[in-house]
Amino acid sequence: MKVGLVQEEGRTWSSYTTSSLPSDTRDAHICAAQLNVWYGDKLALHDVTLAVDRGTIAAVVGPSGCGKTSFLMCINRLTDMIPRCRVSGALHLDHLNLMSPTIDVLALRRRVGMVFQKPNPFPLSVWDNLALPLKEHGVRKRDELRQRIETVLREVGLWNDVKDRLGHSALALSGGQQQRVCLARALVLSPEVLLLDEPCSSLDPLSSGMIEDLIVSLRGRLTIVIVTHHLAQARRIADSVAVFWAQAGAGWLVESGPTQQIFDSPQHPITAAYIQGHRG
Repeated sequence: MKVGLVQEEGRTWSSYTTSSLPSDTRDAHICAAQLNVWYGDKLALHDVTLAVDRGTIAAVVGPSGCGKTSFLMCINRLTDMIPRCRVSGALHLDHLNLMSPTIDVLALRRRVGMVFQKPNPFPLSVWDNLALPLKEHGVRKRDELRQRIETVLREVGLWNDVKDRLGHSALALSGGQQQRVCLARALVLSPEVLLLDEPCSSLDPLSSGMIEDLIVSLRGRLTIVIVTHHLAQARRIADSVAVFWAQAGAGWLVESGPTQQIFDSPQHPITAAYIQGHRG
């Protein structure tokens, strides 16, 4: 049930109760219902209803300009940082209303980490790239910082490469290593959700394979939403797939479901044509 509109810093947010969510998705880890995104007067994402189960990997696929990244950015409220961006609809993380104007955005981004298309380590040392977010969230003791940094670097397969270069600039690493630093930076805060916006698109096949293996290793521990243009990658690693498309300049959700169903027996002709390479 829609309960009204709230004005916040020039934006209009639709406020919904949990009962506005579809009954069959109310227990999902992430659930969007009738989600819309505008940039100024341009509608970028239209009426998206989608659920992601806890501990699974969900791939979001579709051609450029169909709102995939906009959808991700709603989940950790990065849309707040875009001038004249306006979001409406319902969006929940468990029972937390992500649309609420009173939400603690800093706490949300600790729970929901994000890695972008191009590696973007801070122009700091490897150590400081990981220590900075920990310190921002109250971790100050040197021993705890060291333990958490070493643990996450081992997890992303970087510890042996950088253990003697922690004080060196992260920008001196290779592209694949930089992206793993970015993954480590997202993981060091122990999030429950990881958003990945084409994390392998600028990497060589070997580095891409390492990132894929890392993503798969996190299944069950984190809920992962990955935007990818590579259908083969989605088929390899995802538990579910959501196909986005663009119509009249706005992105919309064509179809979503288990990965095997989307690839082997799609229900929508656009999905079928896209999967077969005839469109997109």
